[in-house]
Amino acid sequence: MNKGIIVVKVGTAILSEASGKLDGSQIESLTGQVCKLLKLGYKVVVVTSGAVGAGVEALRLSHRPKQITKLQACAAIGQGRLMRHYEQSFSRRGVHTAQILLTQEDFSSRKRIVNAKSTIASLLDEYNVVPVINENDTIATEEIKFGDNDRLSALVAGLIDAHTLILLTDVDGLYSTKDKKLISQVTNISRDIEKMAKPSKGKFGIGGMVSKLKAAKIVVQAGITCIIANGRVKDVLLKIEKKRAIGTTFLPKAKGAIL
Repeated sequence: MNKGIIVVKVGTAILSEASGKLDGSQIESLTGQVCKLLKLGYKVVVVTSGAVGAGVEALRLSHRPKQITKLQACAAIGQGRLMRHYEQSFSRRGVHTAQILLTQEDFSSRKRIVNAKSTIASLLDEYNVVPVINENDTIATEEIKFGDNDRLSALVAGLIDAHTLILLTDVDGLYSTKDKKLISQVTNISRDIEKMAKPSKGKFGIGGMVSKLKAAKIVVQAGITCIIANGRVKDVLLKIEKKRAIGTTFLPKAKGAIL
């Protein structure tokens, strides 16, 4: 039974420890949940950050570097290690993975994007493989600068006709600037909603929420549901699948499937 495609984007804040090193336990948790979704009949694509953190860990650095060239070096060292974490974790559960490295510029080339779409479709439909996608940080600097793959995950979701994009971060979702309460559902990403993503120094500081709202805007216009949720909540993906009240859900413009 095919229940559709879910794209799960897991951010740097979820995969990294306070020191900037890769948190392998988070990958274990994520892969376990993804495998349960597979058994329920979903096809899943993972868009992951974490290559820099894996490089920081490998080099035994005390903290994440700030210079772009050093970040790219960490990414080059860490990408293989990051993928090995995913491969080993999925393999223990009897699931194969495939690494795909993309840059946002790939989406401006029709030939490259058609090839990427065909490859991902083949992995999902013919081989039941979980594609693990990351931006090619050794040549692309945007993800490193902003520490996220939000836009990339949105573009991927649209490319493969996913029905849901789940953005996992270290906050519970989008908070109202007035009463600091979690907004459970958004039907229109208006200017008032966008203003809620301004940086804050308080407890509910949203940091990368600006890029997440931009990603949500991309996918809802394509008829795809977007959910922003805290990736450190136990079994977050399974709770979303069971329609538990968790995170912020952005409803698509056109009527589409919703988890």
